[in-house]
Amino acid sequence: MAARHDQGRVLHTYTFRAKLTLPQRDQARPRPGTPSRRLSAGEDERPGQAREQQQGQWIVNGNTTSKASLHALLHGLAEGREPAHAYHPDARWQGMHPIGTLEGVGAISRFWRALRGAFPDMERRDLIFVGGDNHDDPRKPGWRAPHLVAALGHYQATFAADYLGIPATGGVVHLRYAEAHWLDGGKIRHSRVMIDLLDLMRQAGVWPLPPSLGTEGTWPGPASLDGVRLTDEPPRPGASALETIFAMHRALLSFDGKSLDSMPHGQYWTDNFMYYAAAGIGMTRGLQGFRAHHQIPFLKAFPDRIAEGHFIRISDGDYAVTGGNVMGTHRDTYMGMPATGRRISVPVMDFYRLDGDRIAENWLPMDVLGMAAQMGNDLLARLRHLTGHPVTSL
Repeated sequence: MAARHDQGRVLHTYTFRAKLTLPQRDQARPRPGTPSRRLSAGEDERPGQAREQQQGQWIVNGNTTSKASLHALLHGLAEGREPAHAYHPDARWQGMHPIGTLEGVGAISRFWRALRGAFPDMERRDLIFVGGDNHDDPRKPGWRAPHLVAALGHYQATFAADYLGIPATGGVVHLRYAEAHWLDGGKIRHSRVMIDLLDLMRQAGVWPLPPSLGTEGTWPGPASLDGVRLTDEPPRPGASALETIFAMHRALLSFDGKSLDSMPHGQYWTDNFMYYAAAGIGMTRGLQGFRAHHQIPFLKAFPDRIAEGHFIRISDGDYAVTGGNVMGTHRDTYMGMPATGRRISVPVMDFYRLDGDRIAENWLPMDVLGMAAQMGNDLLARLRHLTGHPVTSL
């Protein structure tokens, strides 16, 4: 363990650990007297990982502190506090289409002003709020945030003014969000955010696509009613939640291009698991529902799909979160959009809840508007057409 000081203040504390398996990493505890050393090139710095001994056990301070602090900051934003209170001056906010990437607290403040203008009485309702060490992904080398907090839920609000061309309803809507945040020095340094704008269109009555194959609606929270985890608890017995998720991912990636049975992932799910996918896909139940309403259409449209690598890999008790981009060649009609032959990269996140050693629920936020734009389909322009503002010239 090494600490960097400035005029008597501890700025950051770094803990150095050998490469461990996931169960080892979840259960490992540093021993007193571990010698400190300098970081060598290519090693991750891990701020906020100071440890102290309490009741005879070593615990990570950063996890509970980050979750509780971030929970307060995010709820403060929804309640009207200025983003400068929550965000580092040089923060980066990476969002869904058409917002994109915002650099600095000024740009982030403008985003929040527009959001509050459309939803002035917003109430943040977290369904899942978890945090943990961000495990490495060999497909995505280089520096990565050492610890992340992920949240999924919705803003309950009156849709009082148009937002991004989506017409206000004057009624209650549930604006779905999925997020991952890195808290550094008490403020948010980096955010990844997906707001389901297509689902907002559905609620506004201006759906720009053919009917979804799954069932559309407001996502429920975990059936176990324990998704908001602001404190640290003992590790789950046996394998970590991430170990189960990675085993399931490996099974999915064994597709031979011909048979669904070449992907033996059914063993990792409960019999009646729920799959809550982004608007445009919808909700499914059980393996047969998952295959019919999501997996088969997606594999036909993107038969060579691969994951580019995860920016987030965390577990917290029975919960795990992964996220990154799925890439594939658009070979067949998807969501009513004809094949283009284009190479598409789609941002996604997965929030999982395990029941024992099997996955009981999976929430899948996805940037559908961004995907459609890469296919040459501007769904916001189509929405403007449907609401009386068509393009009238070439």
